[in-house]
Amino acid sequence: MGRSRRTLPEELLLLALDPTTGTTAQPQSLDLGLAGAQLVELALAGRIAPDGDRIAVVMPRPTGDPTLDSALELLRRRGSPVRAVHWIGGPRLGLRQIYLAHLERCGMVHAVAGQMCGVLPTTRYQATDTAVSRDIKARLDSAIRTGVPPDPRTAALAALAHAVGLGKHLYPGNEGRSSRSRLRDLIRHDPMGGLVAHAVMDVQNGAAAQPRRSPAAPPGRQSAVPVQPRRGSMARAAAH
Repeated sequence: MGRSRRTLPEELLLLALDPTTGTTAQPQSLDLGLAGAQLVELALAGRIAPDGDRIAVVMPRPTGDPTLDSALELLRRRGSPVRAVHWIGGPRLGLRQIYLAHLERCGMVHAVAGQMCGVLPTTRYQATDTAVSRDIKARLDSAIRTGVPPDPRTAALAALAHAVGLGKHLYPGNEGRSSRSRLRDLIRHDPMGGLVAHAVMDVQNGAAAQPRRSPAAPPGRQSAVPVQPRRGSMARAAAH
């Protein structure tokens, strides 16, 4: 990919990609997780910051990553901080396919055409370098095993992996129960990762309409103008 560090959306997608089947685990919630991962990546880049349960743009300068910059520009156009749950709960269909296509262009995965029931065309994705996925998973394993507070990037990745339901994919069966529990506990180690992970879970639980209380919010704060719907939704992802 021409750089040593992958973005959080890329890492989350590589974690979700099953090396055997070429499909992604938790496809229904993964688009939500990728939207949340974009927010965390923008925060790590200093472009946005949490404001209670909202997201505020603090530096509109592009990052150089086209997909992240598209999200940053949409946030900037809002003109005022937007609730994370409203942003993540907006039309997200297509993010998974966008990032799969991006990873394919970068040579991280390759597409394999096939058919379902001998009729319907399908596309599966195989990682071209499984060592990258193993390294990403090893960071989570280390944080779970040692109990040492991880760096913000790893903590956010763990929070998002838990939020989209990847725990049983990464740590299956009864033997993985304690690891899944520790994965969930890592959510507390990064405020931004925790904010977006809770927003992802709220959207899945149908709680997007209710504001999340923020103990940091000053008393008497006026509510912001209702968030307008995002512009047209993306095409439904082709990968399953």
